[in-house]
Amino acid sequence: MGKILTIADLKNQAQRRVPKMFFDYADSGAWTEGTYRANEDDFSKIKLRQRVLVDMIDRSLATEMVGEKVSMPVALSPTGLTGMQHADGEMLAAKAAEEFGVPFTLSTMSICSIEDVASVTSKPFWFQLYVMKDRDFVNNLIDRAKAAGCSALVLTLDLQILGQRHKDLRNGLSAPPKFTPKHIWQMATRPKWCMDMARTKRRSFGNIVGHAKNVSDLSSLSSWTAEQFDPRLSWKDVEWIKERWGGKLILKGILDEEDARASLDTGADAIIVSNHGGRQLDGAHSSIAMLPKIVDAVGDRVEVHMDGGIRSGQDVLKAVALGARGTYIGRPFLYGLGAGGKQGVTTALEIIRKEMDVSMALCGKRLITDVDRSVLA
Repeated sequence: MGKILTIADLKNQAQRRVPKMFFDYADSGAWTEGTYRANEDDFSKIKLRQRVLVDMIDRSLATEMVGEKVSMPVALSPTGLTGMQHADGEMLAAKAAEEFGVPFTLSTMSICSIEDVASVTSKPFWFQLYVMKDRDFVNNLIDRAKAAGCSALVLTLDLQILGQRHKDLRNGLSAPPKFTPKHIWQMATRPKWCMDMARTKRRSFGNIVGHAKNVSDLSSLSSWTAEQFDPRLSWKDVEWIKERWGGKLILKGILDEEDARASLDTGADAIIVSNHGGRQLDGAHSSIAMLPKIVDAVGDRVEVHMDGGIRSGQDVLKAVALGARGTYIGRPFLYGLGAGGKQGVTTALEIIRKEMDVSMALCGKRLITDVDRSVLA
């Protein structure tokens, strides 16, 4: 990992090491991918204000997210199929995040289960919940997250209907992968990935198989997931989820001021400004474009976080300047994981930390907690 200097470097290395169907899963958006691209591109339109002759000794990126101390205002996003970027991917990423002092968020659609991740971590991680039609399964997921000691529940609001991602359909994506000639060729050209995957038993959705009713193998899992995402999910469902959970609740998928104001009545501890990484409503605004509007709409009544398009420490700094109390990285840590396993995730975090620290200093600030819109030109 010594020659890796940027998140783009990690992306290039991951593309060489991860089979195409799984790399494309991480590196794709819905339909035209316009919103996916805007999430990144809109950061470049925001300019920083250079300051000089300011004492830069004793700088710190440390802050808090939902009352938890973090070494920098960054958490690892919940990402599905993380364990297909690298064998035991969720477990490796969780360990890297814990050592770095930032939160790790496990997806409902992970390959490693809640219990798998709990077995290799010593500090609480966060769990992301999708609401399924089978409410007994949802309640069981919540109870398992509580039993594992998860310290926050991240409730995703924007996946009632699944957006179409053309790359996944063209690639015939599945977990475990299908064994057609095309898929065999993709894997055969990635021998290290194959060797690592051969050493693990975790190759399907660990939170679902063996836990959902009548789901015991891949064929039954496919039909179950196709039917289970609940289009009836509404604001009133947040109440029973919060009551069942009983702990810190974060709402993910807010991209509109009206929805942000509606979230204030739920008692959530934080909301995440997010468009699901451009993977749902193509043509929607980027997350960073909507962040200041949502911050202004809710004021200090709820903690505002931001997810989508972050590819550098400067992006994190800009999001914090626009009012985000915390940010989330999905693709950057997935690129790191695909490029180099646990060390790759650590490298991604180190890149972001260094870029944020240097940029903050050159903007004339010593503490990330002092960063506000004054650092923007």
